[in-house]
Amino acid sequence: MTGGRFRDLLAAEWIKLWSLRSTSWLVGLGTLAIVAFALQNSLDAYNGWPGFTAMEKARFNPLTEAFSGLSASMLMIGAGSLGALTIVGEYATGLIRTTLVAVPARHRVVAAKLTVVATVTLATGTLVSLGTFGVNQAVLSGRGVAVSLGDPAVLRVLAANALLAPVSALTGLGIGALLRHTAAAIVAVCAALVIVPTFFQPNVHQWLNDLYALVPLYIWRTCLGLPQLRDDPALPTVAGSWAAFALWPLAAAVVTLIVVRRRDV
Repeated sequence: MTGGRFRDLLAAEWIKLWSLRSTSWLVGLGTLAIVAFALQNSLDAYNGWPGFTAMEKARFNPLTEAFSGLSASMLMIGAGSLGALTIVGEYATGLIRTTLVAVPARHRVVAAKLTVVATVTLATGTLVSLGTFGVNQAVLSGRGVAVSLGDPAVLRVLAANALLAPVSALTGLGIGALLRHTAAAIVAVCAALVIVPTFFQPNVHQWLNDLYALVPLYIWRTCLGLPQLRDDPALPTVAGSWAAFALWPLAAAVVTLIVVRRRDV
């Protein structure tokens, strides 16, 4: 394939993505909702600061006020649903047949779709991460408890927050390719990315801890999303967590490619 042809595929996938009503709603309103939630959390912390105990002030983490577990869940569900709808919508409308007739090389179609979804959701995740951080620090600076980008682990936390979006979106794309049904795909995305991992806790069985250390929400909550890591051998390591972050979209890309190439449309 020439560079020009692949650019045409990227342009086509870009148009198809933004032709879905859900894209504008999930990206636009979803981003605003998460940033607004961070602002509300920050204002609550600002107003309540004088009443905090000495221990509460010592343990206060401004980054948690900026991007909480609820924000992470909202971002993952939104991005995962967007990824699933990107491919489920094509099968539901029959547009996938037209696409594959025009471009019989299915792996090229999948590559273009993965590239566009990853790019859009990475940009969205970065906007959410920086936006929540910005409003949070602007508010908390009035109490002298804000942090800066140069502080230890802040960039790691912001990067992890941003990457939750493309990791979830590509996972959703893989699930959508497997199920090809809108409701089933959305339910599966929510269950796999958020609902089931919410109940994971470190325990005495290390093999279970090792299994949990492959789940994006769990490793974000117990490792990558924390500025100060807990000294606990049962918890995921930073290196292992980044590897798991890379594994999910890679596995989803492989699943999508296999399904699209082998199944009839």
